[in-house]
Amino acid sequence: MHSHVSIRRRHVAIKPLLLVSLLTGCFAGAAFAQETGDIEEKTLEPVVVTASRIEQLQKDAIPSTTVITSETIQNKKLADLPSLLKSEAGIDFARSGGAGTATSVFMRGTNSSQLLVMIDGVPIQDGNAIGTVDLLSHIQPDQIDHIEVVRGNVSAIYGSGAMGGVIQIFTKQGTGKPTANVFAEYGSDNTTKIGAGVSGKTEAGTSFALSVTRFRTDGFSAMDSSKNAGVNPDDDYDRNVSVNAALSQRLNRDHEIGARLYMYDAKFDYDNINGAASDNYGKSKQWTGAVYSKNRFTQDWLSTVTVSYNSIERHDNEWGGVINNWGGFIENYDHNAKFRSETKLLQWNNTIALSSDWTLTAGIDAGSEEAHVNSKAPYDYYSNYSMDVNRDKYSVYAGLLGKVGTHNLQANVRYDHVEDADSDITGYLGYGYDLTSTWKLLASISTSFLAPTLYQQYYPNGGNADLKSERSTNYEAGIQYAKGKDLFRLSVFEWHTRDLIDYATGGNGYGYYNVSRAKNTGVEFNANTEIFGIDIRSNLTWQNPKNRETDEQLVKRPKFFGSLNVSKTMGPWYFGGDVLFNGHRADKDYASEYRLGSYTLVNLNARYNINKNISLYARIENLFDKEYETAYGYNQPDRGAYVGVNVKM
Repeated sequence: MHSHVSIRRRHVAIKPLLLVSLLTGCFAGAAFAQETGDIEEKTLEPVVVTASRIEQLQKDAIPSTTVITSETIQNKKLADLPSLLKSEAGIDFARSGGAGTATSVFMRGTNSSQLLVMIDGVPIQDGNAIGTVDLLSHIQPDQIDHIEVVRGNVSAIYGSGAMGGVIQIFTKQGTGKPTANVFAEYGSDNTTKIGAGVSGKTEAGTSFALSVTRFRTDGFSAMDSSKNAGVNPDDDYDRNVSVNAALSQRLNRDHEIGARLYMYDAKFDYDNINGAASDNYGKSKQWTGAVYSKNRFTQDWLSTVTVSYNSIERHDNEWGGVINNWGGFIENYDHNAKFRSETKLLQWNNTIALSSDWTLTAGIDAGSEEAHVNSKAPYDYYSNYSMDVNRDKYSVYAGLLGKVGTHNLQANVRYDHVEDADSDITGYLGYGYDLTSTWKLLASISTSFLAPTLYQQYYPNGGNADLKSERSTNYEAGIQYAKGKDLFRLSVFEWHTRDLIDYATGGNGYGYYNVSRAKNTGVEFNANTEIFGIDIRSNLTWQNPKNRETDEQLVKRPKFFGSLNVSKTMGPWYFGGDVLFNGHRADKDYASEYRLGSYTLVNLNARYNINKNISLYARIENLFDKEYETAYGYNQPDRGAYVGVNVKM
């Protein structure tokens, strides 16, 4: 049995001033290196597509965009996707325990429901979810090639859900000579991970990739029993099997067809406060399948049609003695709830080169979504309900990207219609001015909207079919320095959201209502550079996310947070380390308000290549065994150590 010791002495966190000093030193060091060094950078500059739907260099993107490269994923060998994302600027998390537990992602202070997650261009949205989809807790980094993160509103490009930004996950595809690999890992809390994969491309133009990963951990008690007396203090495990597959065939130089599949099957334990004798466990399954056709009809016109299907299932089970809604004790209680969400989507995207400097995008999205819920429990009226609803939706969009001399322009417009919810036209206008070949000024203004989920509209215990869509206006300005491997960006942003959807007390009891307005003003700094052969990535975010009705800080969102990552490759060795700082945050439940303390985490990782085919790796997470919370009453991982081996064939 494992539980956190809540009375242990807390280490003093590294103060924000120290982190600022470190990052400022990095900036100054980079500038010095630029002035004194004559070595030409030979690294390829990252190319991104998420910022505009058009391939462009990362430094040319007007929206603030960063890339988590395949090299970073391979070197760090982190346990899950949240662990990869938490070092990115503007991103903060709230997790209800360890691996596999519910994870909410807040980008630039927006709600977790206002962030869009995509896999290979397909949006992943759960009609039964209020916040970020389960995918983030269960997708395995070993099956990811790279990730693009776009901060700030891009609803005019991707539609409802992209108010705060977009996280697009690109899974591994077949390239190069056919190869295979296997890996195995073991670590704290009896954590094991094993996986295998094959990928490649044949001379006949067939590309293929297949990988399977199995993850298991005994975990720890998700909830802190010192703050929640009714918690079962047993370890909360997580089991996960995931599969990624891709197959494509190039018919000729201008036409290609293909298919992709991603799926996971997870089983996990979780905690609640309904009694120490209660046993809570769940299942989560998802699979996303897509077939596509890429056709270059002319030299300047590329058309892509994608048909996709996404299914998300969750089963929650609660068994044992619990306290019911009226404060009575039920000894033999068995509650079973099943949630299933389905999305079918047709996407047609066109990219047309108008000239060497100007590119037009245009397309349509059309599809439907369904949500099914069945909840049963004896002796508890409020836990017996069912829901079967569906709706259609469609969108039409266009965008223009180009430049005239030193002036860079991005303009996007989109019309979205969601049946029984709302319709809206959103826009994005971005401008960049090249001061020199390395310095650029940037500015943008945009509007967005977020339709309520099917769950928010039709949930039997609090749904509201008359909900309005959330809408916001966003402003951003910044300055950027880019040369070779060096990329520095300072951004100032502000957003205003109205008709914010919340679960609140109304005239007829609890339910979903458009209850408030919110606002956030912030400053964000990103740095990516190399100093004396040491790779450095760092970021800082200052923000003030507030409920404009109450003037209170939005819950679970800090005013200040940042990270510093350093790494060095020396022959067959790779060494890396992270320092992550998170300021204090507010939190609350239906009855009380809480203050979550600030914390600093230090992580280390290393890799040794025995030869070109075999490598050993190790990492230590939470090096100083810091006790911290991202949601009140929920434990977070203690110090953990992990070792593994990877073999290529």
